[in-house]
Amino acid sequence: MTLDIRPLESGDRAAWEPLWQGYLTFYKASLPAEVTDITWRRLLDPAEPMLVRGAFENGKLLGIVHCVLHRTCWSPKDICYLQDLFTAPEARGKGVGRALIERIYEEARENNWFRVYWQTHETNAEAQVLYNKMADRSGFIVYRKNF
Repeated sequence: MTLDIRPLESGDRAAWEPLWQGYLTFYKASLPAEVTDITWRRLLDPAEPMLVRGAFENGKLLGIVHCVLHRTCWSPKDICYLQDLFTAPEARGKGVGRALIERIYEEARENNWFRVYWQTHETNAEAQVLYNKMADRSGFIVYRKNF
């Protein structure tokens, strides 16, 4: 599979949105259309500490990755939180997820980021097979409280 991985552009929204909705469905979540609109604008805004990359094959968007850059007390360098990674069902097991993560790793090296990290649900065993090959498990447990 030959993939073209690149930043998404405003004209890619129609291809991006079904993958974004598929990601939300996978995690049994839904968001108001307004939040999706804001997210899309943020992902494309160079002033925002967010980015989106898409994996295309023959012009068809097969996978997306969303990242958030932030500071840390542990280094003067920025950290990249790989927040969302999703591939179209027909593209699973074909290296799309791996290629997207590797692209973010390339950008980390190019931009001198301190770390790339992510989390997944404990029941997402299929993705963990890939993740265990691509990064170290931190051993940390995530706590959160929504407001």
